[in-house]
Parts: sequence; C-alpha cells; structure tokens
Amino acid sequence: RPCLPTMAATLVRVGRLSSFRFGAVRSLAAATAEYDLAVIGAGPGGYVAAIKAAQLGLKTACIEKRGKAGGTCLNVGCIPSKAMLNNSHYFHVAQHEFKKRGIIADNVRADLPTMLAAKDKAVDTLTKGIEGLFKKNGVAYIKAHGKVTGPQEVTCDLLSGEQQVVKAKRILLATGSEVTPFPGGSITIDEKKFVSSTGALSLPTVPKRLIVIGGGVIGLELGSVWSRLGSQVTVVEFLSNIGGAGIDLDIAKDFQAVLKRQGLGFKLNTKVTGATELPDGSVRVHTVDAKNPDTKEDIDADVVLVSVGRRPYLDGLGVKELGVELEKGRVKVNSNFQTNVPSIYAIGDIIHGPMLAHKAEDEGIICVEGMLGGHPHIDYNNVPSVVYTHPEVAWVGKSEQQLQTEGIEYKKGIFRMAANSRARCNDDIDGLVKVLGDKKTDRVLGIHMINSVAGELINEAALAMEYGASCEDIARVCHAHPTQSEALREAALTAYCGKPINS
Repeated sequence: RPCLPTMAATLVRVGRLSSFRFGAVRSLAAATAEYDLAVIGAGPGGYVAAIKAAQLGLKTACIEKRGKAGGTCLNVGCIPSKAMLNNSHYFHVAQHEFKKRGIIADNVRADLPTMLAAKDKAVDTLTKGIEGLFKKNGVAYIKAHGKVTGPQEVTCDLLSGEQQVVKAKRILLATGSEVTPFPGGSITIDEKKFVSSTGALSLPTVPKRLIVIGGGVIGLELGSVWSRLGSQVTVVEFLSNIGGAGIDLDIAKDFQAVLKRQGLGFKLNTKVTGATELPDGSVRVHTVDAKNPDTKEDIDADVVLVSVGRRPYLDGLGVKELGVELEKGRVKVNSNFQTNVPSIYAIGDIIHGPMLAHKAEDEGIICVEGMLGGHPHIDYNNVPSVVYTHPEVAWVGKSEQQLQTEGIEYKKGIFRMAANSRARCNDDIDGLVKVLGDKKTDRVLGIHMINSVAGELINEAALAMEYGASCEDIARVCHAHPTQSEALREAALTAYCGKPINS
C-alpha cells in the first residue's frame, strides 16, 4: 500500500501550524480523525494501554479530560501521597530517632510549603514524562472530555473549546474512579474543612486536630502524613479492624498497635452520622457505636478527611446511552475485557476487581494484546496490595480469614521482624511476615507482611505465587544476608516444616 499521509497526520501538522500562524485553519479541529484504537483516560491503565497498542502497530489516540496525563494516581493519588509520606517520614525520624542513632540536630522544623512544592515537582515531572512517552511511541494525545457517541465514535470536547470527532475501530474505556461521597449526604466535601484525599494532599497548614473517616488504605496513609507533621489524628472506622478489604487480621492488629504508638488514635466499630461546623471555625463530628446506636459521642476537629472509598467514574461517558451493560455500577466485560458492544472494551477501576493502579496497567497491556490475537489472562488473586505507611503493610493472595470462610485446609508460618538481623541493625523491628500454604500440597495461598520494605518485598511473594511456588520452594531459595527478605524465607520455612532457624 502506498505510504501516503493520512487525514489524521495532516490534522496534526495543521494543528501545530494553526496554534501560532493560521488562525483560520482552527476549524479543522472539528473534522474527523481515524484510528485503530481510541483510549478514553490517560491514567495508569489508559496510558499504558495506549503505549502498548502503538508499540504493537495500532494507530492510537489517548483522550484525557484533565489536561495532564497520569489520572488520579499520578495527579492526586498514589504519587503525591508517596512524596508526602516519604518526606514526612524523614521529618518524623529527625524529630524522634536521630538522638538515639547518634545524630544531634537541634530545632528540627517542618517547612510545609517546600514539602508541598517537592510533591508538586514529582507530579509535574512524571506527567510530562508520560506526554514524552506518547510522543516517543507515536500516540496522539487529545486533551478533551471524550464521550462515546457510537460503537466506533468518540466526540471530544477539547479543552481549547473546540470539538473533534474521533473514529476508531475499537474504543477502550479507562476512566478510573472518583471519591465516594459521604453516605446519606450529611457531610459535603468542600476541600477546606471537609476534605477528600485530594484536599488532604494540599492543606496549606497543619491542622491541630484531624479526624479521618475511614480506616482503609488512603485514610491511614494520609492520617500518618499529618500525624507526623504534628496533627492530633483520630481515625473513625465502622469495622472492628483497620486496613480495609483483604487485610489479614493478624496484620491489622499489629498494624494498629504500631500506628497507635506513633500517636494516631482509633475509634473502631464506630459510625459517623454527620458533622456540624462550630462558630469558632472548628468541626464537631457526630458518631454512634455501630453495635449499640444508643451510645453516641461527638469529636471535635479542625479538618475532617472523608475517606470512605472510591466509585467508578462513568459520568458523561455515554455508555448508558449506547447500551453498554453495567453490573453493580461497573462496566461488565468478558475475559477479553470486551463489553456487550463488541468494539468497546474497558479496564481498570470501572470494571470488576481491586481498584489498584498496577491492576489497571496489567489489564491495559493484556487487553491490547488480546485485540491482536493474544490470550488475556490475569489472576486477581495474585495482585498485591500495599499500604505505604511506616512500617509498610502488604499482602497478596488469600488471608487466613478467607481460607477459613472457604473451608480450605491450610498451614501457616509467622516470622517476626524483631528476629531479623537487618531489621535489628536498622533498629526498625516492628512487624512480621506471615505465609499461608495449602495443608496437603504446600502450595503458597497467601503472604502477608508488615515491615519497612513490605512494598518491595511483596513482589517476590507475588512472583512466587504467579508461578505456583510451594512454601518449600521459597524456603530453599538462597536469600542474601543480612536482608529483610530473609524474614520471608523464614516464614515460608516455618509454614513448610513447622520450625524457623532464627527464631
């Protein structure tokens, strides 16, 4: 086929010229561009899928309404929160641990504006990096709100105010999720007194008192940040344990004890019924005992973080009008991530499975490979979860409680970090590693841990589970000494034969 310039390529060139020279040509933005694949959403799932598609030879466009690539994760989620967690941890260590480590540093203070600026710099660098990857791989990046207006059509309301129609053989929905409002509407998020995770990442001053509604991953991470910086933090959780869905109760118990020693307060089995702003500018949060509603308590704070979960973002996407089937509020897909409309696919937070960036990334890659004849496969049981507090908490596979509920016979091995030589050298001994194995076959069923490197170490566990390793397999792999990874080996050894070496 002759290698002739396509209409889309012509539009790109004309668009570049029109931005500084030919104003009359701007109307061409309303013309139609044609692609093999149009991805709506440039978050972790969407941008990765778009790049993979381009690498595999598909003419690809990625449409993003935010104007910055990376989605919630990069802009107001995973990345900025980790920057704040890292730098606030340094401050906490300087304040509370330097002296015992032989370091004298007087009058250590937090410079919040500089800390926030460092967070923003990390975000800005990474968002620009994605745009660079789009350019490198030939992905057309369209800054617009995209609405599916046909099985192979996306109407884009460009941020510049114009409209463009994108025709594509396939459309991939990767629009992610948004903050779940407070149930019942008795608390309205204003990002000032009542903040979501977005507002909690940019508070201009350290609140004297902070109430966190919800003791899941996001609430505990951001609660830790502001506790380290000086807030009196109280976490209010409806359930009887912290950590959210999937956490093993042994880990949750240990986790809560560690955070309590760090200064966080907890009110478990407690339901928030509403809140009142007081004349002095503070907030009074109203609670009841979840098991005994007659027992009521009010708690005062300066800022309230509402962290009760996230929900799929489908507003204005056009899926309902097009007849795309939903299931429990999420887009229903088959094993190829294909909806009931054959040309439309979906991945990430808007479909089943955990709402995690790395899960969306994997789905993006295998979804695109499946479009070209591959065989998509992902085992959601092997998708790791991490809480980036200090110590970190991570797990993959089944918890002990899930195995009990499912009636699966199992054995377990627990090794505490206090017996690990590297943790002892670092004087960072909080936590443990727990390995669960099948009682008959010894196959690893779940691995759970709390320690300072859990977010890294859990990936060895995920790799082992992905390849069907037994507890003995992990125990017989030589681990470098001294490392905290030896705790995983010891826990696996305990699960395998009942006895560790160093405990």
